[in-house]
Amino acid sequence: MSSTALAVKGVEISFETTTLAFDCTVPAERIVAVAGASGSGKSTLFNIIAGFEQPERGEVRLLGEEMTRRAPAERPVSIIFQEHNLFAHLDVATNVGFGISPALRLDAADRVKVEDALARVGLAGFGKRLPPTLSGGERQRVALARAFVRHRPILLLDEPFAALDPGMRAEMRALISDLHEEEGNTILMITHHPDDVRALADSVLFLDRGRIVAHDEVDRFLGRRDIAAINRFLGNEG
Repeated sequence: MSSTALAVKGVEISFETTTLAFDCTVPAERIVAVAGASGSGKSTLFNIIAGFEQPERGEVRLLGEEMTRRAPAERPVSIIFQEHNLFAHLDVATNVGFGISPALRLDAADRVKVEDALARVGLAGFGKRLPPTLSGGERQRVALARAFVRHRPILLLDEPFAALDPGMRAEMRALISDLHEEEGNTILMITHHPDDVRALADSVLFLDRGRIVAHDEVDRFLGRRDIAAINRFLGNEG
């Protein structure tokens, strides 16, 4: 496997009033916080990496392979959105099973994988429950289980803790850290909380107005005072 998980080179994508431009390289097996104000381009960067949006120019390489025009299903990427994207009318086990087979053609071995994944995220015995009967943290754990049964080497987390209280946030950070250690995958996580950066990340990609303005190891990022948007994020103003 390539020692570089992600390389985004000269990527540009235009919207009505602005053009976003991205350049970054992320080593494999790291946890990277992706931060910046709302509207700075974080979700667009994720959509380009996952293949949901196509850039007008530039190159996206994943694990050393050119992926710019590949469909999302062909990319070594799983993504978990803030809203979980669970099917409310289907039980938890079926929701997780979609990670193995979108057509839900699951054999006995696949069903064991689903049960094991639920146990890994602390939801053993929850397979027959429906998502509306679960707490926000439990639904997020189901989404994590679905991502991990896919065993994709790159995991994108789009504000995974947004709806959680501080105690549950800490539990979910610990769970993601443990699963990352087991899987050896590369995780990019959008967050608006400096505590997530401090507790979980190895490095930080910081976006401002559609550009990546900093890509630092955590200690260097937390010590920066030279970019106003980073000072606002860290609460250093005043």
